[in-house]
Amino acid sequence: MKAKWHSWKMWTGAALAVLLLADAGLGVYLWELNREGPEEMRAERDRLAADAKLLKADVARGEKIRASLPQVKKDCDSFYSGSFLDRITGYSDIETDLDSIATKAGVKTTGFSFKQKDLKDRGVTEIAISTSVNADYPAVIEFINGLERSKYFYLLDDLQLSSATSGTILLQIGLHTYFRT
Repeated sequence: MKAKWHSWKMWTGAALAVLLLADAGLGVYLWELNREGPEEMRAERDRLAADAKLLKADVARGEKIRASLPQVKKDCDSFYSGSFLDRITGYSDIETDLDSIATKAGVKTTGFSFKQKDLKDRGVTEIAISTSVNADYPAVIEFINGLERSKYFYLLDDLQLSSATSGTILLQIGLHTYFRT
């Protein structure tokens, strides 16, 4: 019986020794964690607060964008219907507008040629317009400014100086516009 008691004491002592070692290891670990001074802890807190502030600003910006989406849709629809002509009357409206711009600028054109390209699944048809403009430099610049100020949407795509004579220039112009489909 004494051997059993001795064996039990030995196992209990070994278990207590293991517990004491684990407790000492945990104490060392906690001491290492607490070695970080108050300055480091404040710096970490400030960094986390700055990160939280940035995240809140991102969320607020996202909510603001989401709230503005209906107005953006209205603006896009307004641009689409106001700047892109209807396919049925578009050619005559464009030619009338370009003639008016040319007359106001004092340039002579050789007429306008159109090339149509359907853009699938976009709701628009691309129209390439080309013309030649003959005038002095200020009139050509006024014509280009007229294109920019037009109520219709024109993309000035290509400018090529064809020839220059005494005081006038001949300029090949390529434009793009779009019709609603």
